[in-house]
Amino acid sequence: MADVIPGKWRVLLLLAVAELLAMATWFSASAVVPQLTEAWNLDGGQRAWLTMSVQIGFVAGAFGSALLNLADRIPARNLFGYSALLAALVTVLIPLISTGFAMAMALRFLTGVFLAGVYPVGMKIMATWTKQDRGLGIGLLVGALTVGSAAPHLINAGGGIPEWQFVLYGAAASAALGGIICFLFVSEGPYAAAAPKFNARYALEVVRNRGLMLANLGYLGHMWELYAMWTWIPVFLLASFQVAGVSATWAALTAFGVIAIGGPASILAGKLADRYGRTLVTSVLMMTSGTCALVVGFLFGMHPVWLVPVCLLWGITIVSDSAQFSASVSELADPQYVGTVLTLQTSAGFLLTMLTIRLIPPIQNTVGWEWAFSFLAIGPLIGVVAMLMLRRSPDREKLAGGIG
Repeated sequence: MADVIPGKWRVLLLLAVAELLAMATWFSASAVVPQLTEAWNLDGGQRAWLTMSVQIGFVAGAFGSALLNLADRIPARNLFGYSALLAALVTVLIPLISTGFAMAMALRFLTGVFLAGVYPVGMKIMATWTKQDRGLGIGLLVGALTVGSAAPHLINAGGGIPEWQFVLYGAAASAALGGIICFLFVSEGPYAAAAPKFNARYALEVVRNRGLMLANLGYLGHMWELYAMWTWIPVFLLASFQVAGVSATWAALTAFGVIAIGGPASILAGKLADRYGRTLVTSVLMMTSGTCALVVGFLFGMHPVWLVPVCLLWGITIVSDSAQFSASVSELADPQYVGTVLTLQTSAGFLLTMLTIRLIPPIQNTVGWEWAFSFLAIGPLIGVVAMLMLRRSPDREKLAGGIG
């Protein structure tokens, strides 16, 4: 049964909006890479670093935050709000003072650092408002971010935006608005724990706690696959549609649909996980997404009527389990250190994504698109094993109200 708390869903919906607005500073780079390539004569490696620098900054910021317990020792609303405003500041500096790639990359790195105070902290706030329906609550947050991740592909399908500066101005304004919304309308809920003392050693407890380790291993298996697919599926679709003689515009629209469909799917998966158990739902979703990773390459170059349904199924299953790993660790962790554990989890996950994103191009060059995604199935396989082990352990009693 869902928690009945007055004003709860108003706060949670505003939190989801605030997080989506703040994370626009991350999404904005993908929308303007073509324009920056022309303006600054960027090569392929520099284009990749403009995106990867945000991830590196996020990993560094999240790891430092976890070691210092910032997400638990600082009031969550303040940490979220100030982090969003700082992300807005460094984003607006790119069109104002940046003269080329090096400065832009440094500012993008700082953007990632500050967003480490937004994404996991938002999940921590969500956890303070939810208990029996925590999967749905965090699923709402991840769903909003998924649609935001897809937005640049919709922009590119419409021909892109000629003036890249205005995209970054808009992203900065969006992040600032997200911070203001958090300050004015978002607060921690009734399940918030008292702020703990500083404990740099608590991060090691994640390694010692078997239940947390299994849930995090499931999350890492999921992340092994997710961002490599999100990064390269637009390129795969464009190449496949060209072979099939279909317009590049349709490829961009399909890429948007494949990523965006995971948004509503994350909300549905949250409801199912609250009802049937996090370990069961995540295992089924990972088995399905891993199968799609193995199969999709064999449809390369075929008519979209065959390829697109498999890609959409992959888009549904590859991200809709994400929130349930976060919900699981929030239920397994010491309530005083939920923010620390969530921050550490996302730090490790995004660190792993940088490896798999970089592996796709050399694999594709060696074996072609037909086999390029196949190795991604390794992650879901490991994740399924971890979550089924968690399902058989005593820790399952702490998940989804005892369902597992």
